[in-house]
Amino acid sequence: MYKNPKSVPTMKSLEKGQEKKAADREKNGKTQAAKQSSITRDQAWDLLRKYNKEPFHLQHALTVEGVMRWFAKELGYAAEEDFWGITGLLHDIDFELYPEEHCKKAPELLREAGVSEDMIYAICSHGYGMCSEEEPKLEMEKVLYAADELTGLIWSCALMRPSRSTMDMEVKSLKKKFKDKKFAAGCSRETISQGAERLGWELDELFDKTILAMRSCEAAVAEAMGQDA
Repeated sequence: MYKNPKSVPTMKSLEKGQEKKAADREKNGKTQAAKQSSITRDQAWDLLRKYNKEPFHLQHALTVEGVMRWFAKELGYAAEEDFWGITGLLHDIDFELYPEEHCKKAPELLREAGVSEDMIYAICSHGYGMCSEEEPKLEMEKVLYAADELTGLIWSCALMRPSRSTMDMEVKSLKKKFKDKKFAAGCSRETISQGAERLGWELDELFDKTILAMRSCEAAVAEAMGQDA
């Protein structure tokens, strides 16, 4: 649902909101040196395309990147936006060529490219309980774990809409599809639910935030896919 333009927050209020979130994190003892990516975004994109050619996989990677960037800013980790985003971009690097070794082949591919161990751990943690023993511990890792499967479900829902977009999707529509286990059956409802629990959020909150995150990057993903075609 779109808000009345009068209620849209100004840039100044958004900046104050980010400052408050950062202050809250510091108050709760959550602040530490901001994580920085050991490779650039361009290097990460080239690395991804070295092992991934299928448009579906590239679109998913770009979507998760955009979602992670949105969450980094939303949750008060704006200084780590590149780290969060590049982690999202590379999270499925080994899936297309090595589906049976998903999250097991990734460390080798990533280390060869100079990716840091903390990013490698974060990437592998999104497969926890399915194909990885690395448990999501940091908030960023928990977001990736929760949002990865959910982005697939949301996009499947979007493609069923006349608009073929997330821009007019509402949580109640997503909840109906979430309950229909036959719809987008490859998207694990259990993982999504566990992800929300790990973050300490209700499912509705995770749904709402992830829809907003996907709206924020939908146009950019479409443009990137058009350029890559």
